Amino acid sequence: MKRSEINAALREMEGMIRDYRISLPDFCHFTPEDWQTKGHEYDEVRDNLLGWDITDYGLGRFDEVGFSLITIRNGSIKKNDEYPKPYAEKLLYLKQGQYSPMHFHWAKMEDIINRAGGTVLIRVYNSLADEELDKESPVTVHIDGRAMTVPAGTQVPLHPGQSITIYPRLYHDFEVEPGTGPVLLGEVSQVNDDANDNRFNPPMGRFPAIEEDEPPYRLLCTEYPKAK
Repeated sequence: MKRSEINAALREMEGMIRDYRISLPDFCHFTPEDWQTKGHEYDEVRDNLLGWDITDYGLGRFDEVGFSLITIRNGSIKKNDEYPKPYAEKLLYLKQGQYSPMHFHWAKMEDIINRAGGTVLIRVYNSLADEELDKESPVTVHIDGRAMTVPAGTQVPLHPGQSITIYPRLYHDFEVEPGTGPVLLGEVSQVNDDANDNRFNPPMGRFPAIEEDEPPYRLLCTEYPKAK
C-alpha cells in the first residue's frame, strides 16, 4: 500500500469514530514524532501491537479488499507472565465496497459487534478436517444469545447493536450491505495473535508492504520505534 492510502484510511476511520463520539486511548493519537520520545512505559503497546492497523492483505486493492482496525487492548501468548490478560478488544472499520477475506482462527473466539453505521454481512462456513471450507453442512450461529442454524455460505446480517459469536475454526468474511454506508465494528475476543492465528482461504498476507510516497500521519502497530 502507498503511505498516502494508509494516511487517508486512518483519517477516514478517525472521522467516523469522532462522528459517533467514541473516545480512543491516548496512544491512538500519538504522532510519529511523539513515538520517538516514548520510553519503556509503553512497552505493552509495542509488544502487544496495540494501535492502528491498516491492511490490504498484500493484494494492492485496498478499496476492494481491505480493512482498517485499532487494537485497543490485548494480552500476549508468548509473554503471558508479563501480559496475562486473557482478552482483547478492537475497533474495525469497513467502508462500502470493501471486502475482508474468508478466514478462521485456530485458537481465538470472538464476538463481532456492529457498533454504528450500516449493515455488515458476515458469510459463514464450517471447516473440514483438512481446513477447507465445508460447503455442505449447516452452520449454527449465535446472535446476541439466540442460536440459529443457517445453510453453509449464508451471509448473516448484523444491524447496529447486533453481534455474532465466531468460534474457532468457523470460517467467516465481512462486507457491507450495499446502500447502507460504512460500518464501525467492535471485536471482543480471546488474546489476539494476527501473526499466527489467521487461516485465510485462499492463503494471503495479513500485513501490507508500504510504499513511502508521503510522511506517515500515524504509525501502524508494527512500526513503533524501540523505547528510548
